[in-house]
Amino acid sequence: MTAVAAGGAALHRVRAYVGLTKPRIIELLLVTTVPTMVIAQRGLPPLWLVCATLLGGTLAAGSANTLNSWFERDIDGLMGRTARRPLVRHTVTPRNALIFGIVLGVLAFGWLAATVNLLSAALAVAAILFYVLVYTIGLKRRTVQSIVIGGAAGCVPVLVGWSAVTGEVGLPAWVLFAIVFAWTPPHFWALAVCYREDYARAGVPMLPVVRGVAETSRQILLYSILLVAVTLLFGPVGGMGAIYLTAALLLGGGFIAHAVRLVRDHSDRVAMQLFRYSITYLGLLFAAMAVDAVVNG
Repeated sequence: MTAVAAGGAALHRVRAYVGLTKPRIIELLLVTTVPTMVIAQRGLPPLWLVCATLLGGTLAAGSANTLNSWFERDIDGLMGRTARRPLVRHTVTPRNALIFGIVLGVLAFGWLAATVNLLSAALAVAAILFYVLVYTIGLKRRTVQSIVIGGAAGCVPVLVGWSAVTGEVGLPAWVLFAIVFAWTPPHFWALAVCYREDYARAGVPMLPVVRGVAETSRQILLYSILLVAVTLLFGPVGGMGAIYLTAALLLGGGFIAHAVRLVRDHSDRVAMQLFRYSITYLGLLFAAMAVDAVVNG
């Protein structure tokens, strides 16, 4: 094998392992971490602490996603959306993927404990275990409420970010947790509406498969209203000012408007528009929090 061919094979293998970690999901989780740290600091936290926390969070999320891929490799092959994942395409062996996922989790704990604090490390590991044991193994193939309960794992990054700065988890951090918790069902169910045939083929009882798109749309609207209510609650609890409250109202109004459209029009196009808006919504909402915390101190 030539040096060029060997280099190409090595790069292909690296990409496969990175693919196991589901980088896009990691980006979505970490977008809440830095603003949370800014709010906890009431200003800009030390850059080294932000970088250390983000690296530890990336390792933890990568571990959870890799182990999730290992446990779900059978159903991933039945779904068009996941059919190109590394374990399905056999670019990584199941044994190596399992080892990789465990090693990432150990590294996440060790790194956060050494560079941030023990509480942040413990929270990160708790999120991994909850996502893998409760959501992936315990709930996903058994109940339509899997994403509601299991979604709690995706809320932990705000707790990690808060504890990294303060060394504890205060009430504002739990309200931030509740925001992400309320956001997760409408975000994920909107995507599930578009891929309901995939889930049906794989035997996964997602809400659109079991109860239909109309009922899913109603549930999305209810959770959207709950989400906006919790974001407004964070105003007084988190000591937010006009910048945040204005953003919460405007962005929340847009979220509810998208949900109402889906109730009226059950098409995949409208569901995907809601899904994409939900990603933008979360990023802008937390960005507004961070700006408000810096401006108001």
